[in-house]
Amino acid sequence: MRPEAGIASQPLLRPDPAWKRALDVAVSALGLALLSPLLLALAAWIKLDSPGPVFFRQERVGWRGAPFRIHKFRTMRHDPSAGPGPAITVGRDPRITRAGAFLRRTKLDELPQLIDVLRGCMSLVGPRPEVPRYVAMVPEPLRTKVLSVRPGITADASIEFRDESTLLAKAADPEREYVEVLMPAKLRAAERYVDEMSLGTDLRVIAATLRALWTR
Repeated sequence: MRPEAGIASQPLLRPDPAWKRALDVAVSALGLALLSPLLLALAAWIKLDSPGPVFFRQERVGWRGAPFRIHKFRTMRHDPSAGPGPAITVGRDPRITRAGAFLRRTKLDELPQLIDVLRGCMSLVGPRPEVPRYVAMVPEPLRTKVLSVRPGITADASIEFRDESTLLAKAADPEREYVEVLMPAKLRAAERYVDEMSLGTDLRVIAATLRALWTR
C-alpha cells in the first residue's frame, strides 16, 4: 500500500522482528479459532439489536504510513445519510446501541482486530492507530518514529486510558482535550515502546491487558 501523502513522506524502514510477526500470527490465528463461537454470537446479537453491518471499518494510518481499514464490531446505529459524525465518542453518546454499550465496556468490540493482525496490518502490541487527520498533527520526526512499528490492538496507553470516553466527557471541549492532553500522552508512551520494543515488553503488555480486562 502506498503511504498517504503528508503522513509519512520519509518513513523509517525499521525491520519487523521475526519474533514479533511469529507471535502475532500464532496468537491471532489461535485466538480467532478458539473465539469463533463467541465472535459469531456477538455478530448475531449486533444484527438483532439494530439494523446495519456487523463490522465498523474506518481508515487508519498504519505501519510506515500505509493506510488500512481497521475492523471493529459495530457499536453505533448505522445511518449512512448522517455522515461520519464526530471523530471521537464521548460518554453516553446517543448513537451507541444497547449491544454496543456492552461491547465498548468490555472491549469486546476490539476482537475483530485479530483479523487485522493476521493480515499484517496490525500487531498484538503497538501504538494504537489513529485516523489520518490526527496523525497529520504529529510533528516530525516523532510521527515517523511512531509509524516505524506496526500499530497494535493494545499498548500501555490503551490500558492507562481504557476509560477514555468517560475522561473526555468531563472536558468542556472533548476534542481539544484529546488533541492537547490525551494524544500527547499516548505519543510519549508510543515513543517509549518503540525505544524499548522486545518480546518481554510485548508479553508484559499482553498480560497487563488481560489483567485489566479481568478486573473490570
